[in-house]
Amino acid sequence: MTFQADANALPYTPLGVLLREWRVARRMSQLALAMEAGMSARHLSYVETGKAQPSREIISRLANALEMPLRERNALMIAGGYAPEFPENALSTPALERMRQAIDLIIAHQEPYPAFVLDRHWNVLKANRAAMRINLLLMNGRNSRHANLLHQVFDPEDFRSVIVNWAEVAEKFIRHAQEQLAASPTDTVLRNLVSELFQYPDVPEHWRRRDLINGPAPVLTLAFRSDEGELRFFETITTFSMPRDLTLDELRIECAFPADDHTAAVCARLASASS
Repeated sequence: MTFQADANALPYTPLGVLLREWRVARRMSQLALAMEAGMSARHLSYVETGKAQPSREIISRLANALEMPLRERNALMIAGGYAPEFPENALSTPALERMRQAIDLIIAHQEPYPAFVLDRHWNVLKANRAAMRINLLLMNGRNSRHANLLHQVFDPEDFRSVIVNWAEVAEKFIRHAQEQLAASPTDTVLRNLVSELFQYPDVPEHWRRRDLINGPAPVLTLAFRSDEGELRFFETITTFSMPRDLTLDELRIECAFPADDHTAAVCARLASASS
């Protein structure tokens, strides 16, 4: 996202640049944002143009008014000259040991049905044994070419080749990613990832435009071709409530459940054969 500053105005500070980008992305005027943050529109204007240095409290109130994710709140604090507000610990660190145990428990209890853990850029961080068994069945013993779920869905040489209702599934996934971008417009990694998906063949160009009218279906069934016949799953997503760590804020656990008795039976049979 780019914008032109008034040639006679003071240079925009990094904080001002971020604030303006987020305000424009949220389609808020300076007056609307100022009122929501409990400050004057003049003060906000001075902050955006670098004439005023806001306090840490003011930055926090602006971030709240803009409904910024935790990572972007940290970036705003740093741009304002303050230390980040939220820590970021790798999932493997002792600080998140209890949460890691909870995640492992969730995906283990999902057996004999698939479950996997994703980060904010759709990279698969963990998967239970059921997910591995189903993946090998669908790919005829081959491993996926990608560790990223979006690439798996869009690459014709990956899971795309066995998704019966690919157009429906792929559109759902790309709409989800676009909603993420709307919530985090400065996430260049996600923006580049979405752009990469359109490099794959036969991806409709009109998917580049967000659909602001038609909402997603409440339940999406994913249908796969396999040597065991067609397998049908629906998914649920689990996130952490009110996290205070960037890693936890951006993690989600996706659990797949059988949408018919045949799929349930195949999952049970695969689990029994592997035990």
